[in-house]
Amino acid sequence: MSQPYLGTPTLSRGVLAAGVALWLGLAGTSAWAAGGVDPDAERILESMSSYLGNLPAFSVQGEVDDEVVDLAGQKLQLSSSMSLAVERPGHFYAHRQGPLADVEAIFDGQTLTLNGKRHEVYAQIEAPGTIDQAVAELRSETGLEAPAGDFLYADPYPGLMTDVMSGAYIGTAYVNGTECHHLAFRAPKVDWQIWIQTGDRPLPLKYVITSKWVTGAPEYAVRFRDWNIEPKFEDGRFSFVPPPGAKRLEDIAVDALGALMIEEKP
Repeated sequence: MSQPYLGTPTLSRGVLAAGVALWLGLAGTSAWAAGGVDPDAERILESMSSYLGNLPAFSVQGEVDDEVVDLAGQKLQLSSSMSLAVERPGHFYAHRQGPLADVEAIFDGQTLTLNGKRHEVYAQIEAPGTIDQAVAELRSETGLEAPAGDFLYADPYPGLMTDVMSGAYIGTAYVNGTECHHLAFRAPKVDWQIWIQTGDRPLPLKYVITSKWVTGAPEYAVRFRDWNIEPKFEDGRFSFVPPPGAKRLEDIAVDALGALMIEEKP
């Protein structure tokens, strides 16, 4: 049997050893994929969920990328910015600005308002109670999956682990220069990954969902930044007053990307 080709004669033993180590590491990941959830991955995800859920308040910024595959088979990436402010148990503010819409979600403990800033329209859902109840009501009323919505819950872990078949601890990596634990999970319809800051502040810094049975395997990805775990919110931060001339809509639609569309059509 002929010897396998290992590269040019100048390939160093160190590079080859690193490649073998990487292969062995991924082989271990595959073993976990076939055999359940790695206890380390489970422990780190639970730690993040507990830490985030127990924060009385926080704010964070982020960059979101939604991939789509057009009719010609070309994959396109639609980028947007997001900001989030949470005050438990019953207030949150979220803003997403991108090519599809410029939408605010504001919850004051009684009413969830969706404000389409670009076309001066808004819709409201009565949802008295906690943030958890408001997010559940939004999903029930609109069918919106809201991929990052699980991070709003008092305990994100159950939502994140819904239908998960396997999970692996990949190792440490860096997101925006910060060391993170890299975890990977598999479910019947999607694969997803999360990068959680190491140390005593286990905050999520990156989150990627891959729709593996959709043509082209498009991804949803968000990078979180500028976490503030002791924010000072100004009065009225979680209140909504309709701008002059804004029109109230009765229907809330979700487009083919799963994006919330409450903007009045031109």
